[in-house]
Amino acid sequence: MLVIHNTESKKKEVFSPLHPGEVRMYVCGMTVYDYCHIGHARVLVSFDVVTRWLRQSGYKVTYVRNITDIDDKIIKRANENGEDFNALTERFIAAMNEDADALGVVRPDIEPKATEYVAEIIAMVERLILNGHAYPASNGDVYYSVSSFSTYGRLSKRNLEELQAGARVEIDEIKKDPLDFVLWKSAKPGEPAWESPWGPGRPGWHIECSAMSTCCLGNHFDIHGGGGDLQFPHHENEIAQSEGATGEQYVNTWMHVGFVQVNDEKMSKSLGNFFTIRDVLRHYTPEVLRYFIVASHYRSPLNYSSEALDNARASLERFYTTLASFDLAGVDEPVNAAGFDQRFAAAMDDDFNTPEALAVLFEIAREANRLEKAGNASEGARFAVLLKRLGGQLGLLQQDPDAFRQGGSDSVLAAEVEGIIAGIAAARAAKDYARSDELRETLKAKGVVVEFSREGIKWRKAD
Repeated sequence: MLVIHNTESKKKEVFSPLHPGEVRMYVCGMTVYDYCHIGHARVLVSFDVVTRWLRQSGYKVTYVRNITDIDDKIIKRANENGEDFNALTERFIAAMNEDADALGVVRPDIEPKATEYVAEIIAMVERLILNGHAYPASNGDVYYSVSSFSTYGRLSKRNLEELQAGARVEIDEIKKDPLDFVLWKSAKPGEPAWESPWGPGRPGWHIECSAMSTCCLGNHFDIHGGGGDLQFPHHENEIAQSEGATGEQYVNTWMHVGFVQVNDEKMSKSLGNFFTIRDVLRHYTPEVLRYFIVASHYRSPLNYSSEALDNARASLERFYTTLASFDLAGVDEPVNAAGFDQRFAAAMDDDFNTPEALAVLFEIAREANRLEKAGNASEGARFAVLLKRLGGQLGLLQQDPDAFRQGGSDSVLAAEVEGIIAGIAAARAAKDYARSDELRETLKAKGVVVEFSREGIKWRKAD
């Protein structure tokens, strides 16, 4: 029996999908103006584990993870680079997919982009105005009227009166209430814009997810997830928008991933402790980073440090050393051996308790090693097969053991090179050819040859 901690109720609840045997899940994805960082990696891996386990449990899962490909940060970065915003976002979508693939993250079933749903966003804003939840302002923006939604704050457990008391008073008085938030932003000169009943403009950030999720999964669906920082105001605003437009309950179960800290401090560029996935993969193989994430419960804080990554690598080495001790070809699993299968399932059914599931894997590895040392390698091999299968349900232990134990140098080099190649592409797009040549020389020193063609930038190891 699967139980999931629901952020809205603040307790674990027995999971019961709206349609028996089917799960519809939406996860807030990336705003694609830069490389994914380790906080993004945690969201990617955590909900990949959730999806894998739901499918392993027999559910037909429709997994939707959106892409925000238009917002203030994207426009600012594109202007800084002197490039079209579409070129910027397509480059970083490709980079995001490369990072996710490296981490063994299965692609979502549907990956909608905000720019592909502008018509649906406009239609939702029109419904909100018609239902008395939104209003056009004098400057061409459209705002959501927070006071019109009586249960605003129920997800984050924030009191509306307290929010109003602490809100900044708007000097220009364009909004009716300081808490009101934008649904449609009027275009400034030179900005990307779409036609609307309120003039040229673009969607506000919050309305994107309401429109994309309900269009892809229906007005009412099973699970909505994302990073813990999205509870307020993003997900709170999503509830208000979606339920204000449809009149139906929006989501049954809310799931939020815990924050990532670096050496017990909040990750921040200003503190100099900000790491992209590609930064990490210059020093550790993707599976080590994935294990590091899975080793903590998805809701708990995750403290990033080189020591924690080294421990993750050591743990994987123990597993792969066990697997390398046996020839697994044609070996059957033990039948109900010590209840390992059931204990692993019980851990995962308890709000996806991956640390407990990994503890079961360590017990299986110890049993395989004990049998091998006792001279019963054939029986030990059966436990090693079980170890590999259950590890696979977490997206782990599927490499050839010898390849992993050699250090995965090719994987680390590839991740590092791809990061530098992306830097070359950005420099060339900005016509900064000096920087492009500098990065090219960096790769040359690593024994990598860069080649330019109509198909893009390619690289190969020097002969």
